[in-house]
Amino acid sequence: MSGIGGVELGEDVVRRLVDAGIGEVVVSPGSRNAPLSMAAWAAAQAGAVRLHTRIDERSAGFLALGLTKVHARAAVVCTSGTAVANLHPAVLEAAHSGVPVVVVTADRPARMRATGANQTTDQVGIFGPLVPTYDVTDVVDLEAVPWGDSGPLHLNIRLDEPLVAVAPTSSSLRAHDGARRERKLRDDGAAVPLVPGPRSVVVAGDDAGPPSRVLAERAGWPLLAEPSAGARTGTHALRTYRLLLGTELGREIERVVVFGRPTLSRPVTRLLARDDVEVLVVPGPGVWPVRPPGARVLDGVPTAEPDTSDWLTRWQAADLVLGRRIDQLLAGEPAMTPYDVAGAVFRALPAQGLLVVGASSPVRDLDLMASPATVGERRKVIANRGLAGIDGTISTAIGAALGRPGSTRALALMGDVTFLHDQSSLVLGPEEERPDLTIVVVNDDGGSIFSMLEQGAPEHAGPFERVFGTPHGVDLASLCAATRTPHLRVTARPELEQALATPNGGIEVVEAVVDRAGRRDLDARIRALAVEV
Repeated sequence: MSGIGGVELGEDVVRRLVDAGIGEVVVSPGSRNAPLSMAAWAAAQAGAVRLHTRIDERSAGFLALGLTKVHARAAVVCTSGTAVANLHPAVLEAAHSGVPVVVVTADRPARMRATGANQTTDQVGIFGPLVPTYDVTDVVDLEAVPWGDSGPLHLNIRLDEPLVAVAPTSSSLRAHDGARRERKLRDDGAAVPLVPGPRSVVVAGDDAGPPSRVLAERAGWPLLAEPSAGARTGTHALRTYRLLLGTELGREIERVVVFGRPTLSRPVTRLLARDDVEVLVVPGPGVWPVRPPGARVLDGVPTAEPDTSDWLTRWQAADLVLGRRIDQLLAGEPAMTPYDVAGAVFRALPAQGLLVVGASSPVRDLDLMASPATVGERRKVIANRGLAGIDGTISTAIGAALGRPGSTRALALMGDVTFLHDQSSLVLGPEEERPDLTIVVVNDDGGSIFSMLEQGAPEHAGPFERVFGTPHGVDLASLCAATRTPHLRVTARPELEQALATPNGGIEVVEAVVDRAGRRDLDARIRALAVEV
């Protein structure tokens, strides 16, 4: 036997998790991780943690991610072998967005390495160099683990027999004040005064936080904030900024201050790459390098004297005019569009509400339709923008809703392919907690975002449907019925607004049916509206 028995080590691991402030534990069933699972169950019975179980490790990983993104402290526990590999998408997302999920994987003892033992592979470092891994065989190894707050941590636990105690034991653990994590804003460094004069804007990418808004307001600059920036509030935030960047106003920009990680629009990417624009970057969480490479990284909090010119008012006036034009165009469309769905969902989000938005088209539709909210209303919009994948979105939303129980309303917005990719996350056991969560699925029977990219051009019509459009023809009502998830199908704007106004409680799905046939043309007409501003 190597190290100590599995039962004892499992209890030590869970005790260490609780001591480190973990208040949420997500477990997927398995044999090798039995000591960890039993110890987690005992800790939950003692009130030290809240326990969640998921049969799919990929779903479990994203559930832990969603819990942690809303400042809970979560760990995910799984057995050995391919189970560990199924955590990889969530772990990569956590690494690139700086979310401190703790990953606990069960493994065989060292003596069983390279012996052909069942469900055994090399799990040490399986998540790559971005994620620190600690190979644990005893409590001494546990004591050497440094607990951080800047990204995921992998504990690979080598569990020897016995894996289950002769009789279940109760846990002496109790809950403590460390079960939640507050986001640490980068506002404690020295002030960095910026030279007055250049026409400047503030770009707030994912998880930028309030400091980006504060700088824009104090300096009198336009704020170009993505929906998940945590800064799309106040009078300086602009709704239609990505279209305005293609106008004369956008060409006049001389300096950009970047907070968070901007990922959504090519106009912003092109702005940051311009040779005639100075780019200043306030570093944020995650493992991404500074972008663009020539940008100046600030080592403190940027400050600026107020700009008393008409620079801001020109942007605000143009944003108001363009927003009205877009609304008028959409109101004249004969059928409900994806933009209508995004706008209706955002309007249904009350103060202190939570919205989880999926990648691909929905987050970009929301970017164009979400008017800046009032400061202090605490509407929280989150998205998996670390790697911007469509996987795990349902489970992320469930985790976020569970981890933020004080939300006045919890909503999720995603496309049909995103929904189908994570449909297994609707499989919940009878003892699993179900939050009040309305999942709005924009169903256009395929991948509409590709129609707006180069491959969606008419000259590529031959292969488009088969390899990009990927129509599926799935009956979402039947799929939801299989998991006893309430479902409502709507095809018109009034039906959608009525559905959003009358939630039934628990997890429910509102399927908003739209047509993607004219999506490329619709987007071209919207872009054309900005030319005359």
